[in-house]
Amino acid sequence: MTAPPPAASAPDATGQDALRVALLEDDDVLRERVLVPGLRRHGLDVRAVRTAAGLLAALPAERFDLVILDIGLPDGDGFSLTQTLQAEHPALGIVILSGRGAPPDRLRGLNGGADAYLVKPVEIDILAATVFSVIRRLHRGGGADAPRDAWHLQADGWCLFAPNGRSIALTGSERQVVGSLWGQRGRLVTREALVDAIPGRPRDERGIDTHRLDVLLHRLRRKVLERTGLALPLDPVRGVGYVLHARAKAE
Repeated sequence: MTAPPPAASAPDATGQDALRVALLEDDDVLRERVLVPGLRRHGLDVRAVRTAAGLLAALPAERFDLVILDIGLPDGDGFSLTQTLQAEHPALGIVILSGRGAPPDRLRGLNGGADAYLVKPVEIDILAATVFSVIRRLHRGGGADAPRDAWHLQADGWCLFAPNGRSIALTGSERQVVGSLWGQRGRLVTREALVDAIPGRPRDERGIDTHRLDVLLHRLRRKVLERTGLALPLDPVRGVGYVLHARAKAE
């Protein structure tokens, strides 16, 4: 069955509209239980369809920033569809997500107009980071001219870019904490202020509960290092808070 379109999303806390992504995937379980909720968790407004015809019918009526599509479709060929989309909608980002990972398939997809080609299974945060990275390249927005040794937080706060150009898609909680640090970059942000930035404001009967913050920052540091090969330039001030630096530190 074809998934119903989600309700229109409101602009996020930054006043920016969420990126609109069309997801073409005919595996109902993968689409509805993994991809759609995972991408929405990273702040993307996702419209899911299961056929090429459904996607082509939606394009004239809805504004999409990017399409994620599979190659094996019940009513067509994803390679041909990619070429059609690239020709008729040149401003539209295209990410192929396929179980076919042989070099000839990847070359065919990229040469046919895809901006990125990912092979299933893929981690959701890598898929989301790829979406943000493609959009940033296409629109050259939000810090494209930043110094090469600088980190950059996307304008809507959902993706952090390292100086080497690699990107880290943030979850809702990570976005709030990183946003608080980024807004005061180069200056101390107290642990209490960061705890208050986490959705749900974790407190216990004694007041501030910083355990959740510690876990979140530990996982974020590890994710940033794994995804970019660079350490997040976040300095702890023992017992007080943290300072986030926008520029990479010299070795």
